[in-house]
Amino acid sequence: MSPASTGASIRVDAGTPVPSSEAVAAAQAPEAVKSAGAVEPAGAVKPAEAAEAADSRMTPGGPGYRRMSLALFLAGVATFALLYSTQALLPLISDDLGVAAGEASWTVAAATGGLALFVLPMSALSERFGRRTVMTASLAVAVGVGLLVPFAPSIGALVALRAVQGAALAGLPASATAYLAEEVKPKALVTAIGLFVAGNSVGGMSGRVITGWVAQEWGWRTAVAVIGVVAVACAVAFRLLLPAPRHFRAGSLRPRVLAGTVRDHLSNPLLRRLYAIGALFMTVFGGVYTVIGYRLTEAPFSLPQGIIGSIFLVYLVGTVSASTSGRLVGRLGRRGALYAAAGTTAAGLLLSLAPAVPLVLLGLVLITAGFFAGHAVASSAVGRTATHGRAQASALYQSAYYIGSSVGSTVGALAFHSDGWAGTVSVGLLAVLGVVTITLLGTRAARREAVLA
Repeated sequence: MSPASTGASIRVDAGTPVPSSEAVAAAQAPEAVKSAGAVEPAGAVKPAEAAEAADSRMTPGGPGYRRMSLALFLAGVATFALLYSTQALLPLISDDLGVAAGEASWTVAAATGGLALFVLPMSALSERFGRRTVMTASLAVAVGVGLLVPFAPSIGALVALRAVQGAALAGLPASATAYLAEEVKPKALVTAIGLFVAGNSVGGMSGRVITGWVAQEWGWRTAVAVIGVVAVACAVAFRLLLPAPRHFRAGSLRPRVLAGTVRDHLSNPLLRRLYAIGALFMTVFGGVYTVIGYRLTEAPFSLPQGIIGSIFLVYLVGTVSASTSGRLVGRLGRRGALYAAAGTTAAGLLLSLAPAVPLVLLGLVLITAGFFAGHAVASSAVGRTATHGRAQASALYQSAYYIGSSVGSTVGALAFHSDGWAGTVSVGLLAVLGVVTITLLGTRAARREAVLA
């Protein structure tokens, strides 16, 4: 089955970039010489071995690798702890500032929306000024704004600060994977990126759990301040630990070239489907986790803030489902994996309607597992599908992904305000239906192409 049939790739490692075309060409060069009939002298070092020996990029156990891994892990923790720092606190923010769920949800939507809008420009800046420079500047601005967030006097000021914070954080996902592709040997790339992604999930989870328990005792402003201090420590350690880049080559900022690359990607039907699938899955996830705090503070649950924050430990299920989605693709095929992810998510949404905490938790487990599996399948397909400008193709996916988060947070909260949890679930089910429809359209397009071929 071709990738075009499902909009997915058999290689499933979410967020993993594909090395640049130059790197691929360099890696394939020895084989090209060999196939051309070049004769190797007796006792000579084989071209592949010579290339490996000359490659000074980092490998596990080699100089700088542990420092680099820890630095990017901490950067991931800081990024996602800051990005979602208010999500578990929305009921408290609503009470303190006197706003409804829909207005409070903008503290999440503004941050993810700012990231979505600026991830592509930040990827271009990192090509010109360097990955480490852009990441350092991004973290510095984000943590600086994070220290101001607890003092926001109104919902308008809070949303504005969060939007600036999200825009600053866009420099991390835009630069970190490119840094790894340039500084780490291809064989070790998946492992290195896995550590960065682990930092993302740990940051997203711990930020919500920590804020939940701190806010229960001292209020949401203190909770956000604690996350700001943690992020400062992570940012300082990141800058001290991250090795200076040795393989970066600065490029020029050429808007015409960038615009042409983006236009090419957006004109590709398969990439458009992948972007839409990522956005729709994130619409479900963003809506559910933005509103779940409100649902659990109300009757018949009436749970305390600390317990609600601990609900986000369910994220660990997503880490497992994303890492095992490759086996799911092996068993069901790419199309089957997407359908399974969508079906699991839909089942979780329906189960979460039950008025019992154990069933709601089981629903969240299924929603989380389905979302991360679907996201892993779709995101890993982008690099395989794009034939050029893969960094921009990945940035466009991330933009769509975080736009989905912003839409889900806002629309899900408005639906909750209007129709309760059933309204939020309805929004999620419509998004899942969109995923299934897009996958079916991709399958039909692939079949037409096969007939014409």
